[in-house]
Amino acid sequence: MTDTAALARRTREVTDAVKTAELEDFYRDLHRHPEPAFQEHRTAGRLAARLRAAGFSVTEGVARTGVVGVLTNGDGPVVWLRADMDALPVREATGLPYASTVDGVMHACGHDLHVTWLAGAAEALAAARAVWSGTLVVVGQPAEESGGGAAAMVADGLHERFPRPDVLLGQHVAPGLAGLYPHTPGLIMSAADDIDVVVHGVGGHGSRPESTVDPVVTAAYVVTRLQSVVSREIAAKDSAVLTVGQFHAGTKHNIIPDRARLALNLRTQDTAVRARVLDAIRRIVHGECTAAGCPAPPEITVHPGYPTTVNDAVLDGEIAAVHRALFGEHTVFDFGPAMGSEDFSLLAPHGVPYDYWFVTSTPPDVWDAAPGDDLAQKLGNVPGNHSPLFAPDLSVLLPGVQTLVSAALGRLTV
Repeated sequence: MTDTAALARRTREVTDAVKTAELEDFYRDLHRHPEPAFQEHRTAGRLAARLRAAGFSVTEGVARTGVVGVLTNGDGPVVWLRADMDALPVREATGLPYASTVDGVMHACGHDLHVTWLAGAAEALAAARAVWSGTLVVVGQPAEESGGGAAAMVADGLHERFPRPDVLLGQHVAPGLAGLYPHTPGLIMSAADDIDVVVHGVGGHGSRPESTVDPVVTAAYVVTRLQSVVSREIAAKDSAVLTVGQFHAGTKHNIIPDRARLALNLRTQDTAVRARVLDAIRRIVHGECTAAGCPAPPEITVHPGYPTTVNDAVLDGEIAAVHRALFGEHTVFDFGPAMGSEDFSLLAPHGVPYDYWFVTSTPPDVWDAAPGDDLAQKLGNVPGNHSPLFAPDLSVLLPGVQTLVSAALGRLTV
């Protein structure tokens, strides 16, 4: 049984020397220079340099831009810590003095903060090698936002080239009053699929619609009909989100195009629900195209993206207990499964337990000013991940290092 109070004290001792001001500078620099998926060359180089300086053996270029640092410190368990590094195609609107300098690209999901936490935890643990033994592996993962980064690292030999983990640990910044650490044993993140649809029509002049089969109208019916799938075909006890994220058709005001393209996103937490929604999508698309007299069957392509993220319940309980000891009983709670998705779990070899939790980061003044009388209402009125206004409070820098350090120390031989 882990002595959580002793582990919390050890964590504070290990992180006591963390230079918070220097970490803030590192974070601001990463935020100013965001890089999209598989283009994280500068970010990866900055992380790799810090790991080398701390004594890690570092491999760069894993899956093009991934970074893996290994620190062997005697016999003991192998612990992997992971952070994702990529930014989003979002134009920043925070007005921060350290806002993105790259037009149309922003760390709107907080991966710059993840990298900073990872670097800080790796450096703190490396400096405290006298108090633990085992092997620490630090993974800087590319391309989480595109859904291909973790799979690409595995395909590039991640599980064969580096020490096999006994446990995989990770965390994500989230909206919510700064200073909370939501934990969920079991299912915590949903699966996600992208679906591309092409509706074929017969193009022609806008003045003679009778000589065409208008794919814009047909695709519009598809979009409207899809809105009923979750509300009318999925049981209220089940969770699913179906989004039409793109609708592309036409080139000019008076030309009826010969095709329309839709891009859908599906989030589910159960394989049977996923299959039912995908069947409904296929049925509706084919049905509307048949009703419109389309000259060719529609094209429907499903791109499986993210699996579900299912925490090891025992491991999550142990880490949550340490976080309570570190930050206070009231700071840790079970928020339940989120509809968001992650490729984090793909990094764990089969049978290896993993744990993933959240660190809330909304500045107190922003939280207090947000309308709402309860947590759910407040969350809906503060900038969240992927918002051009997303700006984590820098007070979470040290706690985010401590969450990782405490979780690692709980598994390493102390």
